[in-house]
Amino acid sequence: MIVGEQIKVVDITDKPVTINPNSQSGKIYVRSVLGPIETIRRYIGFVFLGIFALLPWVKYQGHQAILLDFAAQRFHLFGLTLWPQDLMIFAWIFIIGAFALFFATVVLGRVWCGFTCPQTVFTFLFVWIEERIEGTRNKRIHLDKQDISLNKAGKKITKHGLWWLVSLLTSLTFVGYFTPVDKLFVEFLSLDISALSFGFVLFFAACTYANAGWMRELMCTHICPYSRFQSSMFDNDTLTVTYDRARGEGRGPRPRKMSQLEYNQKGLGDCIDCQLCVQVCPTGIDIRNGLQYECINCGKCIDACNDVMTKMGYRHNLISYTSQTEIAGKKSKLIRPKVIGYFVVLMVILSAMVIDISTRKPLDIDLIRDRASLYKETIDGDLENVYTLVIRNKSQKQQSFHIDIEGLAVKEIIGKRQVSVAGSELVSYPISIIVDPSSLSSSVTQFNISVSNDDSDTVTEQITFLSY
Repeated sequence: MIVGEQIKVVDITDKPVTINPNSQSGKIYVRSVLGPIETIRRYIGFVFLGIFALLPWVKYQGHQAILLDFAAQRFHLFGLTLWPQDLMIFAWIFIIGAFALFFATVVLGRVWCGFTCPQTVFTFLFVWIEERIEGTRNKRIHLDKQDISLNKAGKKITKHGLWWLVSLLTSLTFVGYFTPVDKLFVEFLSLDISALSFGFVLFFAACTYANAGWMRELMCTHICPYSRFQSSMFDNDTLTVTYDRARGEGRGPRPRKMSQLEYNQKGLGDCIDCQLCVQVCPTGIDIRNGLQYECINCGKCIDACNDVMTKMGYRHNLISYTSQTEIAGKKSKLIRPKVIGYFVVLMVILSAMVIDISTRKPLDIDLIRDRASLYKETIDGDLENVYTLVIRNKSQKQQSFHIDIEGLAVKEIIGKRQVSVAGSELVSYPISIIVDPSSLSSSVTQFNISVSNDDSDTVTEQITFLSY
């Protein structure tokens, strides 16, 4: 059992707070900020966007490296081809992703949301486009208050046009994970695309445009379930964006030249109440009110506050990535029950997936009895059973397969005993087995059909031979 002391996440709707200066008529105008954390976050976002955009174009052994082909009921992941019978491997992947997120959360807080979540990355990209077209935060607020004009209409049309262009490229790339991407782009640009593919492209483009352009923080604060249960994984040693209340209170403006002794005598702390930490927050919260479930741990408020501290001549990290333990003047512990528990579970599940993949054979067969008749009697008095043999080549290369029959005195086999199957393909064909009835001791005889490939991998399936 994973145990550990939890820390309280504040719901700011439970107590009165000052009016949020980042919000105008319900809309949040995010202020731009520069700093080391923001630089790291941007680089991470660019790297993940680059991986997302380029990965569908990567070829591996002559195939698209990642192709989740639902129509053909097979998924290509580099050298691995998964069929519906292999969906347990996908279950392992999702479980591993979940526990990796839990492990990162208990150590670093909601760092996934602030640095790598697609919603955050695309929202910041759309805000960046908005800043390039409409200007800084104050200029955007002023523009929205203006009456309609050619200047305002031109900026709005340009902004939304660029948003739609990014959304469309994103949607085409995303759909390219499920259908051959090079063919998809050619068909879309030539308007020779199927109605189904065109519908999916428009749907995902609309979702990207709405989520990153309009809904933004609403996805994080009202729709995403992670914000609601993240606190169950926090404890007093979890690193989160935290305001040092003991150092910062009481808040208040003061001249830059005022010494620390002077403002302390006036009952002031280091916080000058400039509101920049609120103005740069993408979800519009005031981190000084305590840890709130809306906080996505992006660290923009840290960069903004440190910049102010530099100008005032104060020491940094009034707001910082820290833990409740460090705020209390103690040393945080990295190795603790929750961390160990999530790590052990993660390693166990990862090992199970590795074993599952390593023991997976690159071929699979299905044997289906002909349901039209139980058996047939030939002109020579022999008995014939008809089956349909399905051979799946799960590897990426063409292979030859050989069919053997065990446990049955076969007189004749009508059908292929040797068959060649292309990589990631299947063949299905009938095979008839003829037996002398004198060799059968029962009306139902169990026997095995074995299929082996060039690499000596063998799969065996048991089936029955019926007689009178």
